[in-house]
Amino acid sequence: MSVRFLGRRVYLGLVVVLCSARHAGQNTAAATLCEALAVPLRTLQRWRRWWREDFMHTPLWQVMCARFMPPVSAERLPGDLLARFGGEAAEALQRLLCFLAPITVRAATLAEGR
Repeated sequence: MSVRFLGRRVYLGLVVVLCSARHAGQNTAAATLCEALAVPLRTLQRWRRWWREDFMHTPLWQVMCARFMPPVSAERLPGDLLARFGGEAAEALQRLLCFLAPITVRAATLAEGR
């Protein structure tokens, strides 16, 4: 299921999480991943900044962060958070996406006749 995430564009939630988790600055692996998925490096950098700065101030994180012990490192988001959901990689990713759903999915209404 795709989710609206970080602006006007729609990305698959797993792309946002996995690309952000693998991107640790401008490196060859991140550039290769961006190219393969057609995600510009600037977009990856913006996503990483969102995880490190904006996400930490969301109402969701403010309420839920104390449930993660030891605390999740802002510098290692979303990878550190993904690791907290445990289990097989696909299951952990699905749990993380469900956790993030309140801040990434909004109900949409279409005008009549569309």
